[in-house]
Amino acid sequence: MSDLLQEKNEPILTTRRGPGGIETPTGKNLRLRLNNTSRKLISNPGFNWCILIPLASLGMVLGLHHTLPTHPQYRVKELPYFSLFIYLLLGVFTVWGLVSMVNRKHRERLVYKSWFFGVAFLSLSAYDLITIKLNLIPSLYFPAPERIIEVFIKDWWFLLQCLGYSLRLLLGGFVLGVFLGVLTGTFIGWSQRWNYWIMPFIRIVGPIPSTAWIPIALVVFTRATDASLFLIALGVWFPTTILTSSGILNVRKTYFEVSSTLGASNLRNILSIALPAAAPSIFVGIFNGTSASFLTLMAAEMIGCKFGIGWYINWQRETLAYPQVYAALIVIAFTFSLLINLQFKIRNKVLNWQKGTIRW
Repeated sequence: MSDLLQEKNEPILTTRRGPGGIETPTGKNLRLRLNNTSRKLISNPGFNWCILIPLASLGMVLGLHHTLPTHPQYRVKELPYFSLFIYLLLGVFTVWGLVSMVNRKHRERLVYKSWFFGVAFLSLSAYDLITIKLNLIPSLYFPAPERIIEVFIKDWWFLLQCLGYSLRLLLGGFVLGVFLGVLTGTFIGWSQRWNYWIMPFIRIVGPIPSTAWIPIALVVFTRATDASLFLIALGVWFPTTILTSSGILNVRKTYFEVSSTLGASNLRNILSIALPAAAPSIFVGIFNGTSASFLTLMAAEMIGCKFGIGWYINWQRETLAYPQVYAALIVIAFTFSLLINLQFKIRNKVLNWQKGTIRW
């Protein structure tokens, strides 16, 4: 029994009776017990020094911002918003670090992202130094971070209204483009007859950027909103069509032969075999169409629409209000990132049954 316990690294502890009749482990056995406890703590630690990297970077950012004087030729009024923003980030990452010490999932995520956050905060500090401390670039076109943060504080409601208008326009054209793209791709991927007539048209018209159709769309459609919907749908339609048809063409023919032998109709084969098997390619086309839809939306709003985030950027650019321009660009970046992440989650949910065969 003693050998069996030693093989499991569970040493037999000999004890001695100490003061008050309390038995305690002695000598080598005490050291073995402490070593086993240490190994358990190391294998499942509650603290990792990497969680301090974002806090250290934020401390450096704050220290440099308050230590270095503002450049004498920087004529713009200084604002406290950058310091408040850094203090807010310090609070957020302090709370996240404390939570990570008792939650393994949060700890792994913070440790994995710690170097990225650290470099991102130092890059923000570098931009702050270049603009307000060293004045190396024109402050009119490259405003200091505090000026951009001021826009979010004072103009957040108008930015939100513009974003809501753009999202309504974007989602309308996006849904229409995805529906028509999947429908057209299914036709040309399933039927040789449809492929014969439609594919040449797609090869000619599809590669033309949707923004190149703006002059024609503004003439054909009476309202700029309808023209924007058409352009966004066109930008989504082409990649969705191509990748849907490619996915269907790559499905093994034996699947359809077996299904037809069992009495399945063409519609049943399309809905039960072709589209599910082509789903990974369809999602890739939708992702590409999302990027194209954002580009088309910005161009359409800058030219024809009278409201929206693209219109806001063009309006502020004409008045040389570049802090507002950068703030709107940040809004677009975060919105686009959220939409893409949402699509990834939908894809993972829909294609959960294919995770064993397809890697993403």
